[in-house]
Amino acid sequence: MQLALSTWQEVERYLESSTGIIIPIGSTEQHGPNGLIGTDAICPTRIAQQIEANADVLIAPAINYGMSAHHMAFAGSVTLKPTTLMQVVIDVVSSLRQHGFTHFYFLNGHGGNIPPVTSAFSELYAGMSENDPPLRCRMANWWRNDEVKKLAAELYGEAEGFHATVSEVALSYYAYPEAVKNVSLTPEVAPTDEFFDAFDFRRKFPDGRIGSNPQLATVEAGERFCQLAAEALSADYRNFLAS
Repeated sequence: MQLALSTWQEVERYLESSTGIIIPIGSTEQHGPNGLIGTDAICPTRIAQQIEANADVLIAPAINYGMSAHHMAFAGSVTLKPTTLMQVVIDVVSSLRQHGFTHFYFLNGHGGNIPPVTSAFSELYAGMSENDPPLRCRMANWWRNDEVKKLAAELYGEAEGFHATVSEVALSYYAYPEAVKNVSLTPEVAPTDEFFDAFDFRRKFPDGRIGSNPQLATVEAGERFCQLAAEALSADYRNFLAS
């Protein structure tokens, strides 16, 4: 069930049987020469759709912007300040909580979101009193699942990389096969290094990749990643609702 495609009456009926909601969250940022700028929002959104196809869950509209300050030397990237993202999360949770939701499962596609989103959870908890209705928030990072990591290692080894990874590019291609980019990359596997700010990032990784070779990405592999992630996250969501 998609929140955006539901009526308020349908949401009221849903709340009679469940007070949980899945909220995809990602970013709008560069992903190298053949990675889509929307990758980090596309991946959790597609996984959420797969979860919805197999279970009675409610999926909120995705939060498509994230904390991406370190990508701002590349055209098309958009960032929220950490405090802005924190407030977006707080406002979304507070709004839905007013209607009776208690369990908020943020299905995340971008590592830069982790500190501000989990900090927002802390702010929400800090504002609670003992007699308030329950509030439970969880952030699930789809790429950190054991089965996903195992498949990425099996298919790509060290070429999976750390940004514009092969697995995330493949999953985004599965979601939008019409947007597949056939680009020759040099070097095939990008370098890795520490970086400090957006300009240092671009100096060290001029095409936007870190340690990856996303030329290896295929639609077929993306489907496998989507299925694995959806199965694991469905189980995690069920456990979360039982908490």
